[in-house]
Amino acid sequence: MLLRSLAVAGLSAALLAPAQVARAEPTPAELTKQIEKSSTELERIVESYNKLNEDIKANKATAAKLEARIGPLQEQAERSRAEVGVLAATAYKTGGMRTAAALLDPGGQATLPERLGTLDQLTRQRQRTLSSFTADQQRLIDQKIRLDTTLAREAAQAKQLKTAKTRIEGDLAGLYEMRRRAYGRATEAPGNAGSAGKPPAVSGDAGKAVRYAYGAVGKPYGYGQDGPGSYDCSGLTLAAWRVAGKSLPHSAARQWSATKRISRSELQPGDLVFYSGLGHVALYVGNGQIIDAPSAGRNVSKRGMNIMSIAGYGRV
Repeated sequence: MLLRSLAVAGLSAALLAPAQVARAEPTPAELTKQIEKSSTELERIVESYNKLNEDIKANKATAAKLEARIGPLQEQAERSRAEVGVLAATAYKTGGMRTAAALLDPGGQATLPERLGTLDQLTRQRQRTLSSFTADQQRLIDQKIRLDTTLAREAAQAKQLKTAKTRIEGDLAGLYEMRRRAYGRATEAPGNAGSAGKPPAVSGDAGKAVRYAYGAVGKPYGYGQDGPGSYDCSGLTLAAWRVAGKSLPHSAARQWSATKRISRSELQPGDLVFYSGLGHVALYVGNGQIIDAPSAGRNVSKRGMNIMSIAGYGRV
């Protein structure tokens, strides 16, 4: 029985071995498809990471402003609290004397109710002041607590995104090695800005942004980079408009929020083209063409705008 089992196992191994040996290496086209799929996934993660970093920076700035406002307000509240304490002590110490004086000298200029009423009015006024300061202070402290919670959550998310980014970059490294074996190099050869042709004659700030983008053609894609040596997609549009004196966040999703919505028929050179999921953005340069930083392993290029499903358009 044992010999029979060994024979069956040996036959099974013999049948399986040729299939394993005969398995073909992926074709160049298959490798390219795998790389493009992983690059697209990684680009979405990078853009999400960029957005999170922008959110964290904005919240840190808001927290700093709140802290600067809380300090002086705290001092004001303490002063008001001390003043009310003095008034309360004065009322306690002198109340009896005032009462006695009013009873012994009923013809005085101020009656007892008037005297006590004036003191009570001053006390209430200070209490209102104190309550106002305390309420403002508490409101600011509550906002600060909420911001701290948000910052902690975003920091944890950023760590998760960074871990995912590292994992996908590791996967890409393996694919690039296979592409190197297939094509002789893992990434596109450095390009020439002149390959995009002459920039169109566009005036004003949009013209500055378009000319910058033309000058970036041929430079490599770089995660989280906004030039001048390499770019990711939102880093390129950020850099292009930066030379025109316009500030854009380093995130496709935040650039969507920072720009005015326009229709396709309204597109002009310098406008931004956003793609499905807001994981990619490009600069429109006219005649249905864009300049963008495509994905890992590729260079900034000029190409037709219909590279994938379009989410909408934005004007800076």
